[in-house]
Amino acid sequence: MAPTVALRLGRLLWLAGLLPWAPAPAAAGLYELRVITDGPATTGAEVTISAGLVAKDNGSLTLPADARLYRFHWIHSPLVVTGKKEKASSSTIHVVGNVPGDFPVSVWVTAADCWMCQPVARSFVVLPITEFLVGNLVVTQNTSLPWPSSYLTKTTLKVSFLLHDPSNFFKSASFLYSWDFGDGTQMVTEDAMVYYNYSIIGTFTVKLKVVAEWEQVEAPTKGIVQKTGDFSASLKLQETLRGIQVLGPTLIQTFQKMIITLNFLGSPPVTVCWRLKPECLPLEEGECHPVSVATTAYNVTHTFRDPGDYCFSIRAENVISKTHQYHRIQVWPSSLQPAVFAFPCATLITMMLAFIMYVTLRNATQQKDMVENLESPTGARCCCQMCCGPFLLETPSEYLEIVRENHGLLPPLYKSVKTYTV
Repeated sequence: MAPTVALRLGRLLWLAGLLPWAPAPAAAGLYELRVITDGPATTGAEVTISAGLVAKDNGSLTLPADARLYRFHWIHSPLVVTGKKEKASSSTIHVVGNVPGDFPVSVWVTAADCWMCQPVARSFVVLPITEFLVGNLVVTQNTSLPWPSSYLTKTTLKVSFLLHDPSNFFKSASFLYSWDFGDGTQMVTEDAMVYYNYSIIGTFTVKLKVVAEWEQVEAPTKGIVQKTGDFSASLKLQETLRGIQVLGPTLIQTFQKMIITLNFLGSPPVTVCWRLKPECLPLEEGECHPVSVATTAYNVTHTFRDPGDYCFSIRAENVISKTHQYHRIQVWPSSLQPAVFAFPCATLITMMLAFIMYVTLRNATQQKDMVENLESPTGARCCCQMCCGPFLLETPSEYLEIVRENHGLLPPLYKSVKTYTV
């Protein structure tokens, strides 16, 4: 196709070079020629091409009132002209292409009475002709999103095929549409418009095959004629950010590492922003540093240094919507800090108890030594005391002596030092 276009452009330049270059009139260079067309078109369909002469400085110049001062010249081969219409400052032709290709159409304007003069203005347009149907696949949704080809899941889509047929070439044709929505769903309809609802997020390609069929009654071909066309549109299905699920502790100690998992109920990417506050209040713009998250989960790590009641204020948004969430946390003093002081206290208490026991045992030992040094009473008195019981004892010392004689004494913890006088 490219060599064909180059060949035809070269032919146009060659034809333009054949134009005589005589002295230009005063109007040359003051105007430009604008060419518009309703192409592209299928083979056999009529195409309209219009050329209009306008002033270059946005209309401050006026065109001559007499339109017969200028003449429009067209080069359109191999397209066949089916009609032509001239106006005061414009010219319109109707052409038909019987073979597919990209065809350049050139037009220029000269003075009506000076064929040897330089053109007042010139222009050209490339007209695509195809053997297939020409049209567009249009997808619309009630909810508009801020970026192209993006739509919401679980919301009805309207998918329509718009046939490009300005000359009403397919007025007697019947159409059949085969739809493939890219998620495994296919259908065949006779209507150019369908409604569909995607239930999951993702990028899908809607494919459409159109078949047009009609009966041709005029030459050169008679009988049933059929034309087809394949069309597609890429769709990105997203979900609104319905909320944030927070998974993490609500009670923690100081100097302990805390990990909170945020699960986003919506489509990534998500912009996340969080901050610790004494109260659960929404975050304002610029109050925290946003982080871009490409998945539906994100971990927040923090270590508290001071005890107290805190609130994690979290803001998340995707290009569809935004939401806020809060998570309260109570921070208690770390258990390691009381243990540091508990060990010295326990040690001190143990030492004090040991000292008290030591003093008690020492006093008891001294009393036992004193009992051993007392003289033993007579056997008769001892017998009487043993029979009569401790209630008949005259003094406590006598009771201690009887107990010692009947039960024995523990050996002293230390031997008493005896003193000798020389």
